[in-house]
Amino acid sequence: MSIAIEIVALMVSAVHAFEGRPQEGARPDPEPVGRDEVEVHAGLGIVGDRYYNQKVHKNAAVTFLAAESLDQLAADLELSTVPDPLSMRRNVVLRGFPIDTLAKRPDVPGRRFSVNGVEFQANRPANPCAWMNVVLAPGAMKALRGHGGVRTTPLTSGVLRVGPAELVLLD
Repeated sequence: MSIAIEIVALMVSAVHAFEGRPQEGARPDPEPVGRDEVEVHAGLGIVGDRYYNQKVHKNAAVTFLAAESLDQLAADLELSTVPDPLSMRRNVVLRGFPIDTLAKRPDVPGRRFSVNGVEFQANRPANPCAWMNVVLAPGAMKALRGHGGVRTTPLTSGVLRVGPAELVLLD
């Protein structure tokens, strides 16, 4: 099954910005995190990202988020604007498919899918944390439960670019 989507944002960060206590503030990135394209390596992640080739993050090397989750968050919390798609620090933000539905659940295995020919194994949900209440808006953590994205393992290598894309469900 092929679905037309749009990649609205790509993020690569060499550092963890959300460490310590949220009230202490996020750590600034040493360089801009938004990218027009990223290089994905099978089994390793996104080149230059903090999770690249980290064994402990093998099943969470690339994170995805549905942009619609941020739209819904803005509506639910009556925000004047939709939060920046990079603010949640998910690597790939796409529009046009409920990516959270692919995550592994207690009774359902994670799904395999591809985006523009790069294959991924969806693993566990990327659950929102208390930092969301600081970087997005008060109440964001609760509002994003079940809609915080999915952690994946890249199965093949390739390049992803911001713009029109195709998502294919592989199993």
